[in-house]
Amino acid sequence: MQVVDFIASNGPWSWLIAGLVLLALELVVPGGFLLWMGIAGIITGLTTLVWAIGWPAQWLIFGVFSLISIALWVRFTRGRGDRSDRPLLNRRADQFLGQEAVLEQAIAQGFGRVQLGDTVWRVSGRDLPVGARVKVVGSDGNVLKVEPAP
Repeated sequence: MQVVDFIASNGPWSWLIAGLVLLALELVVPGGFLLWMGIAGIITGLTTLVWAIGWPAQWLIFGVFSLISIALWVRFTRGRGDRSDRPLLNRRADQFLGQEAVLEQAIAQGFGRVQLGDTVWRVSGRDLPVGARVKVVGSDGNVLKVEPAP
């Protein structure tokens, strides 16, 4: 009840201070939601500076602004997706999909080796002799899946 008494006695200034404290906490505990709650606290404080509003309505305004701002933030950030100028940066094996190469080590018992770029890759597929042309059709971790090239 001390929080309610403090808000009732100090009015809008308590909301402004609480909003600034929440903004400062966002710097220490990142995550995004404290930012929007801090903004909601500041908006509540500014609203109560203009109009005399009872403390239950102040909590309602704070709660509504917090929920709306957090919901809008979540909707905006989830809708953005991961856009990158190098989407395959950490998926090197996927960069070779569709490329053709010559086997350096025969595929025996399902595995062989091929050189693509500056790396010798382990490949899997049906048994083929050294020098056979293969096409990369997939990957499983750092093992390229290949099939005979047409």
